Amino acid sequence: MPQMTMREAINHAMRLEMRRDPEVILIGEDVAGGRGCPVDDVEAAGGVMGVTAGLFNEFGEARVIDTPITESAIMGAAAGAALTGMRPIAELMFADFFGVCFDQLYNQAAKFRYMFGGQQGAAMVVRTMIGAGMGSGPQHSQAIYPIFAHIPGLKVVLPSCAYDAKGLLIQSIRDNDPVIFCEHKMLYGDKDEVPEESYQIPLGQARVVREGSDVTVVALGRMVKLAVEAAEALEEKGISTAVIDPRTISPLDVDTILDSVEETGRVVVVDEATPMCSMASEIASMIVSDGFSSLRAPVKKVTAPHTPVPASPVLEAEYAPTAARISAAIESVYAYR
Repeated sequence: MPQMTMREAINHAMRLEMRRDPEVILIGEDVAGGRGCPVDDVEAAGGVMGVTAGLFNEFGEARVIDTPITESAIMGAAAGAALTGMRPIAELMFADFFGVCFDQLYNQAAKFRYMFGGQQGAAMVVRTMIGAGMGSGPQHSQAIYPIFAHIPGLKVVLPSCAYDAKGLLIQSIRDNDPVIFCEHKMLYGDKDEVPEESYQIPLGQARVVREGSDVTVVALGRMVKLAVEAAEALEEKGISTAVIDPRTISPLDVDTILDSVEETGRVVVVDEATPMCSMASEIASMIVSDGFSSLRAPVKKVTAPHTPVPASPVLEAEYAPTAARISAAIESVYAYR
């Protein structure tokens, strides 16, 4: 099985779906990568992270559509195209820019199926970048996916590896409702074994990344990698840690989380979002409400602080949860006997 980076896996998923279904189009700022310049041209990189490189050359300007810098127009056009039966992939370059176009998503696309009595939804995917770690400053580094999860009618996906990214994106493109597909910029270069052929991962199905009997860690997106690092380090201390990756937060696979909590009785939830009204808060609340009898210790949350993302690399390194902070949280709940 070939190795692919997450960047390559996402590109391959879009390429396969665009070949399979002529109604799949790609729309966004610089997605054409220089409006058809040669692939080796620096301007043909395929967006700021190179994720859409080469798609224009294969599918042309009718299906890979460069837009002006106007997020509201991008999302409005995608929602309208979806109503006509197309399956647009709209790129919101940074999730931080959602405020410019949120009405088209939460007040329009998310409500089409409800407003039209189930006759028509919005089969569209919004690909967007999230997360800190590249020194991009407070307006380009936020993890604001909990806001999307709050909206009924929107599905929200957070892949943590290349294999999941490809399977989840293919499923998202084929879904009949709007999906917000959140790609952590620090994971684009991470490699994984990824099949060349098409495959789908159902939305709402968590992945048990690591089995364990002492503590359950529920981690989101990039935090999965750090949680596994912490769990492996603590194995030397005799602490057996399970790691659960929800993969999607709306829908959320509650059963898989509760099954693990029932076995371990101790939980750490790791979320890069700020703590107020975060997914860490929601998951912790759900565990206390539905799995309280299984708990042997208080649920511990590991999140970013309630502050904007620092621009300073030194401060940014202290902002997001680290493997060391996750390890400390695991040890603290394990200490309850």
